[in-house]
Amino acid sequence: MAVDYTVIVVYLAGMLAMGWWGMRRAKSKSEFLVAGRRLGPVMYSGTMAAIVLGGASTIGGVGLGYKYGLSGAWMVFTIGLGLLALSVFFSARIARLKVYTVSEMLDLRYGGRAGVISGVVMWAYTLMLAVTSTIAYATIFDVLFDMNRTLAIVLGGSIVVAYSTLGGMWSITLTDMVQFVVKTIGVLLLLLPIAVVKAGGFSGMRAKLPTSYFDPLGIGGETIFTYVLIYTFGMLIGQDIWQRVFTARDDRTAKWGGTVSGTYCLVYAVAGSVIGTAAKVLYPKLASPDDAFATIVKDELPIGVRGLVLAAALAAVMSTSSGALIACATVANNDIWSRLRGIVRPGGEEHDEVKGNRVFILIMGLAVIGTAIALNNVVEALTVAYNLLVGGLLVPILGGLLWKRGTVQGALAAVIVGGLAVIGLMAAYGILANEPVYYGLLASLAAYLVVSLATRPTDERVLAVWRDRLAGKSPELPSEPVPAHQ
Repeated sequence: MAVDYTVIVVYLAGMLAMGWWGMRRAKSKSEFLVAGRRLGPVMYSGTMAAIVLGGASTIGGVGLGYKYGLSGAWMVFTIGLGLLALSVFFSARIARLKVYTVSEMLDLRYGGRAGVISGVVMWAYTLMLAVTSTIAYATIFDVLFDMNRTLAIVLGGSIVVAYSTLGGMWSITLTDMVQFVVKTIGVLLLLLPIAVVKAGGFSGMRAKLPTSYFDPLGIGGETIFTYVLIYTFGMLIGQDIWQRVFTARDDRTAKWGGTVSGTYCLVYAVAGSVIGTAAKVLYPKLASPDDAFATIVKDELPIGVRGLVLAAALAAVMSTSSGALIACATVANNDIWSRLRGIVRPGGEEHDEVKGNRVFILIMGLAVIGTAIALNNVVEALTVAYNLLVGGLLVPILGGLLWKRGTVQGALAAVIVGGLAVIGLMAAYGILANEPVYYGLLASLAAYLVVSLATRPTDERVLAVWRDRLAGKSPELPSEPVPAHQ
């Protein structure tokens, strides 16, 4: 295992080195939060794929393949579909807005007053997304070093917090690009073919497993529909995803780079389900499907290759964790704290925005590590986060982009009614039930339509500013001038 350990240690040291390098580039708010809005197609595609394909997509995707066969691909597949829809239909408009958060977009579209409540919902979502990603370190470091759960979370979480705090989005972009390459080599080019060969090829798998394992709809239509609601629509509105869209240097990069990333996700989805299916042949009686990834890596891969594939699993977790962390800190600082500070001290004094955002990443990172240590049920936490996101924010965000008649009162009603409906229904039906997101989304839509039609249309001056931003006529927020080197 010495070679495997060396691979992992070198990889982790490289992540910290890139954080230090990124710190030297992040000299403005734009550089720190959205990499100066100047990523080209290659880096944009790689980093976007890295953030959406985290530990749940890798370890969880293989686990679903172990449990259901090829239809286990649907969870990650719907993530890819969401990214494709975002890239083709919305990303160009989102990139042209030149904002930093989803709540700023809502304020622009509706004329203010929608951002604080939506910011709180988005903050809760990004926090829990970061927490669930951080918990996954325990699984990986247990396989690597037989490490205590708390120590594993502290070690993995601290590395992510360190490089994210140092360089912000520049550090995260650089590390994500490396993580994308490591994941591609480790999972697609090494683990996938080795697992299939060890399981006797596809003919051998078919001979040893029930036919349901090769039914593309075997996981069930209702489950697939729920995945679409939660993950496909979640991709359209999550702060962690939008913040990556904001890094694109132009409309074309956002559209076509994202399309490449979405297509990559579809391939990754199928690969994970095939690896899980192969693991079912090799280890038919594992205690938990989520053990499939670690078991097949530990037992079937040669020395060195094993270290690289485990580094790929770490890469998957770190990319999602760091993306969720900077999104959480950005929302906490820009959408919540800055507004409260403005209320307490109207006008405010000048302050270093890069330093302020760096402090918030550190604070949120410590909160994420602490919550991850205390939390036990990862699936329930992630379900709560996505239910609140989709049930509370999907309608006002897409309504603002697609329906001129939507008003700020309608948006606020949709957030509040949808959010409360989801919380109440989760209490009634159970957190993991499908009904909360179904009915919560319908309640949010009804509130948005009824209240918007019952209130005065949005001021035409507000809509004129909104149309100018959508057309790309405003190069950057007034508080953040474009650096001279751009």
